[in-house]
Amino acid sequence: MARIFDVVEYPDEMRDEIVHRFPESGFGDFRIGSQVIVREAQAAVFFRDGKALDTFRAGRHTITTANVPLIIDLIGKAFNDRTPFTAEVYFVSMKEFADQKWGTAQPIIIRNPGMGLGVALMQGFGAYSFQMSNPQQFVAQIVGTTGTYATADIQGRLRAILLSKLQDLLGETASKKDVPSLISLTEEIGAGVRAKAQDDFQAIGLTLKSFYIESLKPSDKSAEELRAMGMLDMATYTQLQAADAMRDAAQNPSGGAGLTAGIGAGMSIGQVMGQALQQGAARQGVAGSAAAAAMSDVMTVSDVAGILKVGEDDVLALINAGDLKAKKIGNSYRVGREALQAYLNK
Repeated sequence: MARIFDVVEYPDEMRDEIVHRFPESGFGDFRIGSQVIVREAQAAVFFRDGKALDTFRAGRHTITTANVPLIIDLIGKAFNDRTPFTAEVYFVSMKEFADQKWGTAQPIIIRNPGMGLGVALMQGFGAYSFQMSNPQQFVAQIVGTTGTYATADIQGRLRAILLSKLQDLLGETASKKDVPSLISLTEEIGAGVRAKAQDDFQAIGLTLKSFYIESLKPSDKSAEELRAMGMLDMATYTQLQAADAMRDAAQNPSGGAGLTAGIGAGMSIGQVMGQALQQGAARQGVAGSAAAAAMSDVMTVSDVAGILKVGEDDVLALINAGDLKAKKIGNSYRVGREALQAYLNK
């Protein structure tokens, strides 16, 4: 037989818990006339068969058919004030859950007309906070029959909402502002995300209290990663790879993430390659000397791929597109030194 409860309470501070079900499993039998103790920053929602019977706020309450009128439908006519009824109680935290973290797992692609590749990859991170606005709605739509529901259980959903709105807002703003201007508008963008996401939070019984951008900057994705994302054509990709090869050959000690790190901020390909040549010349006298030394008068596709640090398929694509001149001998191609140097000098 189920235990009959005369006092219903959950004294825990609920630091990371949003909802705690009482009892955690099964159903509770509550007497008419029992006491319900709801602490500050809590609400208690009675549910049965997925339907809310009533919601109590902070204070001490007595269960009666007056304040829980739907009880009459459960037990028939309440002829006995001590008649028990079966239900479950969800204690819901009404405090503000602050310092929730968000971040871009993948860069956000935005247009950047007139600068660099015409696109930019933005990454950011920050914090947000939320608070319960409709306990009954949240329990019915999100929690279900779960015994406990913590902030970690909903963080993924909330972050998805926020990043979707951030991407949308950055796309809208980038049509009017360049990337450096975007970075200076973090407060305005944060306020815009909060406004855009509010309806989605309200739809599940929550309020987005704040959304802060701590950092917003161009991504440092490499040329290989950018090409895998479909952001670079073959010619641009190969030029960037050649620039990196020249820099590596010149043994630039200030290397780091690679010359392609700056393209998200709007650096042009010419700037990137010019940087490589200038830095290499300062260190070694002649930039790209090692790469040039590796060139034979006549090279195979494999030789060219090794010099450019790309795959053989990439070299064949350049040849077929007419960007790199080559002579076909049987089923193979041969590339002259002058043809490769002409391509790199484009």
